[in-house]
Amino acid sequence: MQSACSQRSKLPDVGTTIFTVIGQLSAEHHALNLSQGAPNFACDVQLVEGVAQAMRAGHNQYAPMSGVAALRHALADKVERLYGARFDADDEITVIASASEGLYSAISALVHPGDEVTYFEPAFDSYAPIVRLQGATPVAIKLSLQDLTIDWDEVAAAINSKTRMIIVNSPHNPTGSVFTEHDIERLTALTRNTDIVILSDEVYEHVVFDGGIHHSMACHPALAERSVIVSSFGKTYHVTGWRVGYCMAPATLMEEIRKVHQFMVFSADTPMQYAFATALNNPQSYLGLAEFYQQKRDLLANALQSSRFELLPSRGSFFMLARFSGFSNESDNDFAVRLIREAKVATIPLSAFYSDGTDTGIIRLSFSKDNDTLLEGARRLCQV
Repeated sequence: MQSACSQRSKLPDVGTTIFTVIGQLSAEHHALNLSQGAPNFACDVQLVEGVAQAMRAGHNQYAPMSGVAALRHALADKVERLYGARFDADDEITVIASASEGLYSAISALVHPGDEVTYFEPAFDSYAPIVRLQGATPVAIKLSLQDLTIDWDEVAAAINSKTRMIIVNSPHNPTGSVFTEHDIERLTALTRNTDIVILSDEVYEHVVFDGGIHHSMACHPALAERSVIVSSFGKTYHVTGWRVGYCMAPATLMEEIRKVHQFMVFSADTPMQYAFATALNNPQSYLGLAEFYQQKRDLLANALQSSRFELLPSRGSFFMLARFSGFSNESDNDFAVRLIREAKVATIPLSAFYSDGTDTGIIRLSFSKDNDTLLEGARRLCQV
């Protein structure tokens, strides 16, 4: 049926996400999935039973808009234990329907038309479109692909009176880099005595490798007072399909974020919230993640040693980057498509994480998979 209404897109240059495109092509060719940051192994059976118990107990209706009280208080206790900061469970913590919803609610609540938002590319692909939907301008600063670091002098030069927000993501998707003390010092200095809000995407907060530490914005009072922290239960508990996360911020910022949150979804899924509240009582349910995923990172890296790929260091997250430009002059998109069709392995071209489609000769691999998948994927990549 032809529409009688003229359409003027708010995102005219945005199509279907690369994750959907790669997923469809992968299914068509029956390729192994090393592309998506979603585990292909089971979560803890006790967590599933916790959801079932909550359902049987009648927790099947709307949760409070801010989240189930038991979960908010469990989060406040957890953050205080880990990061030494106490957030008020009533006014400074909100349970959200996925970290993606938290990012959208925070940006749309706090960014206005004409503002600028600084972020770092390669980047999770939702940041820039959400900013543009507010009538604001995303300002991309490119990470060095030699050492995966931020040029803070370039950031300083980009900041001006229109800069409303800086989006940071550590551990970082897609590069696997993590913030250092130097990064914290420079971010603190650049935002001191300004009205700049920091939106900190910390969904991989428990996945930092090689004895490193996670520099949450909550750890640093000068940053915490201007930060919105977004994290994810889906990433932490291997249940990305449950779509529950949380957001923490000073009360004045959270008040505005909740105004958007209540009209987007009102509240996150109720039975899952009760199950996560119980799970958080056992710190080992999340403190063992770094070791768990480091073993998977090392398994994949070791299995690829005989391949032609140059692996970039992964210091956190579910991902590592693999450079292929040393043996192929294909675009990363063409190369990723060829891997699916010929090697039957799905990966993500790094250009998908750049607003201008920068071609880097690099693909992203996910190691949030069972060991058999990782070994078989590596075997196929070694034949490329």
